[in-house]
Amino acid sequence: MSKELKVVLVGLPGSGKSTFGRHLASVLKFPFYDLDHLIENRYKMKIPDIFSIHGEGGFRNWETEVLEDILNLNESFVLASGGGAPCFNGNMELINSKSTSVYLDVPLEEISIRFGASRSQNRPMFSDLDQGEVILKLKSLLVDRDHFYNQAKIKLSGEDFSAELLISELIRLIKNSN
Repeated sequence: MSKELKVVLVGLPGSGKSTFGRHLASVLKFPFYDLDHLIENRYKMKIPDIFSIHGEGGFRNWETEVLEDILNLNESFVLASGGGAPCFNGNMELINSKSTSVYLDVPLEEISIRFGASRSQNRPMFSDLDQGEVILKLKSLLVDRDHFYNQAKIKLSGEDFSAELLISELIRLIKNSN
């Protein structure tokens, strides 16, 4: 009997969870899901609107509900979590109990470059910040979140990792768990 493989990517905003996740899912021939998009589709609201109407607490509760639902699917997939998702409501424990978690640990300077003017408009938390302020904000987030991210079963560090590298790590992890 073969068991499905659920891969959940965690890491700071801008670490490449969605971009890398799409590529990894394509290589594995798995469906790709983005947790923020799943939330927006279920509740018919954009994330910034959810925050402004229901507050962060309301958003985090909805995020946990959607995360639980996706992790309970009987299929293999790659999921890009939101940057804060692992840090609330016991979500990292849930992720680790139902999937293979992967921490994309990208240098803060690289993330700040990725947040160039055009991309930061899609990230309200960073939209009015210059590059130095972006790095300070990222450092603050990392201090708060690193404990959760480092609970991931696999950690990929640097700015240039490949789907093939992660697949080899996944195979090693699966072989060692049997």
